[in-house]
Amino acid sequence: MTLAGVALSALSVLIAAPGMAQGIDLSGTPGQGMLMTGTVPAGTVALTLDGRPVEVAPDRRFLIAFDRDAAPVATLVATTSDGHSVVRTIAVPARAWRIERLPTLPRTSQPTAEFQRRRAPELAQIAAARDTMTDAAGWRQRFVWPVTGRVSGLFGAQRIYAGTPGAYHSGVDVARPTGTPIVAPADGVVILAAPAPFTLEGNLLMIDHGMGLNSAFLHLSRIDVRVGDRVQQGQAIGAVGATGRATGPHLHWSMKWRDARIDPLLIAGPMPRLEP
Repeated sequence: MTLAGVALSALSVLIAAPGMAQGIDLSGTPGQGMLMTGTVPAGTVALTLDGRPVEVAPDRRFLIAFDRDAAPVATLVATTSDGHSVVRTIAVPARAWRIERLPTLPRTSQPTAEFQRRRAPELAQIAAARDTMTDAAGWRQRFVWPVTGRVSGLFGAQRIYAGTPGAYHSGVDVARPTGTPIVAPADGVVILAAPAPFTLEGNLLMIDHGMGLNSAFLHLSRIDVRVGDRVQQGQAIGAVGATGRATGPHLHWSMKWRDARIDPLLIAGPMPRLEP
């Protein structure tokens, strides 16, 4: 550890010492693409993660997550009403992503003018949806899989074309036949239900789970809910399909906390065995 790291660790211990504000409690395993919950000390008036404000619930609980490419160290700072700063540093271990190197194959696909014309308003709709704040409390729940089946695509997987990285896979894919029902993985509010298929995502459904956490479900054959609907964990919300840019029927489930893309497989846990 560097001298700066030792000093910061010592500062954390000093600030959380008896007689001063209690420490910041955390639950979950830190790492790239992972999510954690925590509790701030009593009397906290502000919380930041690497300098950015973090929302805190009335019961002092909060949620944070780390992007697929998150830096190796993050810092939480809780400021209390008596002026103390409670600091907690978090080591964020790197993960070994599935990388496929294609040294002789350059990236050849180029967006068409028609694609570019359609894509801008689609991205605007997605961004506006993610900016929607609701009072959903699904972030407090243990998430379940929206559909069970064979995992056919992993979060974070990436191809390198002749030294040029392609976009990494932003979610987890579950292969199931078209029409297979999907359910809400946690309570939430519908923030986007595409009225027509998007160029890449096809029939796209997005649900806000509160505190900046949201889910997106891509390539659906149908959407069974509307914007503004409150959904409960386990409620049917749509069906698997192959709309948009998909090579076959599957559910692509992606999750974000603010700007951080996170791994749904780590949130929902191991895939349950499919009933015969």
